[in-house]
Amino acid sequence: MLKLGSFARYWHTLRHLKRIQFYARIKFKLFDSYGSREGLLISPPQVRPRGCLWRKPIPSEIFQLGPRIFRFLNKEHELLPERGWQDKSLDRLWLYNLHYFADLNAKNALARIAWHQSLISEWIAENPPTLGTGWEPYPTSLRIVNWVKWALTRKVLIDFRLPDDFDQSLATQTRWLMKRLEWHLLGNHLFANAKALVFSGLYFQGVEANIWLRTGLKIISSQLDEQVLNDGGNYERSTMYHAIFLEDLLDLINLSNTFSSQVDPKLVDYWCIVAKKMLSWLKVMSHPDGKIAFFNDAAFGIASSLADLEAYSNRLEINFDSQERFDGHQNIPSNIQHLKDSGYIRMSSGNAVALLDVAPIGPDYLPGHAHADTLSFEMSLFNQRVIVNGGTSRYGLGPDRLRERQTVAHSTVEINSLSSSEVWGGFRVARRAYPFDLELSKNSAQMAVSCSHDGYKYLLGRPVHRRSWLLRENAIEIRDAIQGSYSKAIARFILHPDIEAREVAQDVWDLRLPQGDLIIFVVEKGAAQIERAFYAPEFGKVLSTRCLAVQLEHGISSVHMRWS
Repeated sequence: MLKLGSFARYWHTLRHLKRIQFYARIKFKLFDSYGSREGLLISPPQVRPRGCLWRKPIPSEIFQLGPRIFRFLNKEHELLPERGWQDKSLDRLWLYNLHYFADLNAKNALARIAWHQSLISEWIAENPPTLGTGWEPYPTSLRIVNWVKWALTRKVLIDFRLPDDFDQSLATQTRWLMKRLEWHLLGNHLFANAKALVFSGLYFQGVEANIWLRTGLKIISSQLDEQVLNDGGNYERSTMYHAIFLEDLLDLINLSNTFSSQVDPKLVDYWCIVAKKMLSWLKVMSHPDGKIAFFNDAAFGIASSLADLEAYSNRLEINFDSQERFDGHQNIPSNIQHLKDSGYIRMSSGNAVALLDVAPIGPDYLPGHAHADTLSFEMSLFNQRVIVNGGTSRYGLGPDRLRERQTVAHSTVEINSLSSSEVWGGFRVARRAYPFDLELSKNSAQMAVSCSHDGYKYLLGRPVHRRSWLLRENAIEIRDAIQGSYSKAIARFILHPDIEAREVAQDVWDLRLPQGDLIIFVVEKGAAQIERAFYAPEFGKVLSTRCLAVQLEHGISSVHMRWS
């Protein structure tokens, strides 16, 4: 029997789900055991002639280092014949990446074309339909897209030949995917499924291909306005998944232009408008180094960069105008940008850029990529990241995944050694924080933002955290206050690993940037100490760093950072 605490956690997790997620999960499980696999191996449809040029998509980094050697998630392994494609000694996410076939469209892929042809033939021979990791819906979706991209790109070569049974396998995968759409998960998984259906539906022609195409387009039409908020942000509030979703949309625009007579031009025009909004959002949510901020699941090296996404949009003639304004962007002045629908704020003054999280952790029915990071922030000075969140190094279950999602791994306040949102498992959240009472103001000397959240109100003393940021030309003040009783509250300021910290007086630290710039960190209210912390900029990569931890006194802490 479930204990009372476990029952409450499950209740607070499940009560937010949509009914379709319950129904689809039951169907999904039943289909695993009893679903029909008939009709998968009939002959594939004919390939559709192209009407226009397929433009170069964004090339990924190189993942295949030899005929059977791969590097994913900062881990290098050989595909051993005796262990095959289901090697249980390898991490599940690493295996997923193996089955994606992303290297087909990576940098300098033409030099590895013989490897790729051989690898596809091997996959077809050693992964019989519906069996194993590679046939799960998400890797199937990404592989379908990567195979179609590869075929469209390589068919311009005079001596290019598709591997035997390529079209047969592609059709079989698509037929299986049609039976396995991830309605139980929704979000980016369902969108990836729909994208794959559109890719196969346009690559092939005929009655069956048109069913795939219509199904994919219908899902995209139903999901696009839900998953992309009015300010251009993806509703899962992950900067990394936002960039992935944006590239998906650009790929769909590219493919629809290639087969221009098959998709309504008005629909493609609308996708272009959404893509421009998403580009605008991503630019606001990037540091001066051009890379994403770390809110919720986020890491470098998974999604394409802002620069690559802008270049791709330009190749598709979706020209990004940095002065363009959208209804969702509430620009209070130009140096405070409030993404009011997704819930983030960018403050900038001189050499300082601060990115503030005043957002819900994600849609209530889909918090799988959420962290307990409410009212956290990141800050760059002199184009160098100084204050950061902890990042994401892994998925799955285990203490490392849990720690990276907890409040302790973020630059915000932790109360009673608990997280502001009750993250658990690999991708679950029970009770969660909601921000409220947001205030923004500005005058000629400074700009200010303050916000509260209720993530700890379930505790006996019903504490509420309120944080205020006050940014001036050469200084920032961060003030934290707790209303209600609590045992202990700590405001953490996680330093980027490149920052040197030296205590020069009681409650005063020098923070030295790599290029020599100096920041003075002063604790005016609270008891401060240096703690060990971790920073995960990429999957499979965790760096040691330090954190300035300020214990609130009588419910208040206040710190200043000054520079010149």
